[in-house]
Amino acid sequence: MTSQPAILVAGGAGYIGAQTCKALKAAGFLPVTLDNLSTGYAAAVKFGPLERGDLRDRDLVQQIVAKYDIKAALHFAAFSLVGESVRDPAKYYDNNVGAANAFASALIGAGVESFVFSSTAATYGIPTASPIPEDHATVPINPYGASKLAFEGALRWLGEAHPFRWTALRYFNAAGADPDGEVGESHEPETHLIPNLCKAVLGTGPALTVFGQDYPTPDGTPIRDYIHVVDLAEAHVLAIRRLMAGGENGVFNVGTGEGVTVMQIIAAAERVLGKKVPYSVGPRRAGDPPSLVADSSRLQAAFGWKPTCSDLDTIIRTAAHWQQTRTY
Repeated sequence: MTSQPAILVAGGAGYIGAQTCKALKAAGFLPVTLDNLSTGYAAAVKFGPLERGDLRDRDLVQQIVAKYDIKAALHFAAFSLVGESVRDPAKYYDNNVGAANAFASALIGAGVESFVFSSTAATYGIPTASPIPEDHATVPINPYGASKLAFEGALRWLGEAHPFRWTALRYFNAAGADPDGEVGESHEPETHLIPNLCKAVLGTGPALTVFGQDYPTPDGTPIRDYIHVVDLAEAHVLAIRRLMAGGENGVFNVGTGEGVTVMQIIAAAERVLGKKVPYSVGPRRAGDPPSLVADSSRLQAAFGWKPTCSDLDTIIRTAAHWQQTRTY
């Protein structure tokens, strides 16, 4: 037991989960990580206890809730590779819907009433408006986005049936790393643009591959809205506070509202790091839309949230520093 309100963080050993645990600790909470370490790192769990196990283990989840007197939960423990989801959709539905539903059900059975879900802009598919508002049609073009949308639907009905308040944060491209160098992005394999770009520049990875240069964008490369992981973590803390204070259920975009192309990212990295980025152009990846840019005005109004470190220079500088000094 602790005087700090305890928050259960499923997937707290991963990139965004670990950064959110740090933000929760700084905000006066005790983050309790539940992770099977299939993709996460025990070394990333620095801000509270680690309970190793599976989301489907109802008895374990309820034991953890009782042990720490858990007040709320966050769910980051999803598979998130678009290309893999196209190749193996059953894997994505099994984990991102099945395991998530089992976790939420166990929490409800244990009396936990506040839940924040890590969702995605991939729920929108190919948008017809930019920036994208939350009431935009959701027509995912890959199983990853479809699985996240399916669990959003489950949350709606769980909230109708039980005293269970929920928030789904649809975020765009998480990037950057902890400015203090305590946690950062470490995926195996790494599929994200900015860490792979940093590795290419630092000589710790192969030349970057730009996936497609024939999109209907100014330079032919995809447009994305990059949100620094520190700003993203802060949105999760605000979401937890709001739900615990009785806030209503809902879906919120998390992004900057500004889109940049892959080639613009490369140019910014060359300026910030002072080195050329070695790259080649490859074919498009299956399931990638041309442009995803967030309208986050609903989040800003409801949470009082604003991104403070999501400029490209900060994102690239912190990401490169992590790749140079990473400890796991």
